[in-house]
Amino acid sequence: MSPPHATLARLGQDVVAGRAIARQAAEDVGVRVAALGTSPLPADPHPVQLRRFRAMMEEYGLTAREQLTCGCHIHVSVESQEEAVAVLDRMRNWLPVLVALSANSPFWHGEDSGYASYRSQVWNRWPSAGPLELLGSPDAYHQLVHDMVSTGVAMDEGMVYFDARLSRHYPTVEIRVADVCLRPENTVLLAGIARGLVETAAREWREGIEPVAVPSALLRLAGWKASRWGLRGELLDPLTHRPASALAVVNSLLHHVRGALEDMGDLHRVEDLLDGLLADGTGAVRQLEVLHRTGDLERVVEDAADCTIATL
Repeated sequence: MSPPHATLARLGQDVVAGRAIARQAAEDVGVRVAALGTSPLPADPHPVQLRRFRAMMEEYGLTAREQLTCGCHIHVSVESQEEAVAVLDRMRNWLPVLVALSANSPFWHGEDSGYASYRSQVWNRWPSAGPLELLGSPDAYHQLVHDMVSTGVAMDEGMVYFDARLSRHYPTVEIRVADVCLRPENTVLLAGIARGLVETAAREWREGIEPVAVPSALLRLAGWKASRWGLRGELLDPLTHRPASALAVVNSLLHHVRGALEDMGDLHRVEDLLDGLLADGTGAVRQLEVLHRTGDLERVVEDAADCTIATL
């Protein structure tokens, strides 16, 4: 976890520094660190032996025991809970695009899953995961959380795994849909777009612009399509909910947040980073290309470890 930052440049420095610390800690015990959403190699997870996690193993079975995934959670500050819920309502239809941009988990138990972000599929096994319906107010949000915990299906508020939610500990909106990014610069890109989404949504709320009333069932389909193809196939357009090329959808996202990015001084940095991602491909694309070139999943992991510690 990085401390809060006001600029993407400082965030990038911190991401690189944090990965360097992780690399050194790993090397101290004879291993390497790789920023991957799922392990390319077969793995046998070892759950933490704390009471809460033991209870989760017992209650959720294989869903909990197989949950060896790594996501990228992005916190963006908000001024009030009213603004936070207004943001959740107005950016929910754009979140599947972040799945496509961050896709970095094509393998599962040593096999090509056929998905760019199989982590998303594994994560959505949890009964409390997924998109929110429109809420309209903090009271409605907190009532929903209370009702979910009251069912006993979600053990506590920490297990309310919405695609985006109010942080329980900070004055932030927490965006939770993305894979951990292979390269540091893609983490910075994701954070820049996420902040642009939050600021754009907050402006729309202040201007009285109503959120797009798309059912969560359609958002699930959009999330699935982003998980399946990443940037290599069609996505669902966040405004029309019809298939469109990934490039068209990404350009639509950039157009949507352009004003906010420009006002925050992030536009040129985000455009440059996005151009780089579109040219080089996501982490999922690179992993699959290394496998196709070498036929060796261990080489995939080695290459990922090299990418993880790259500098900006």
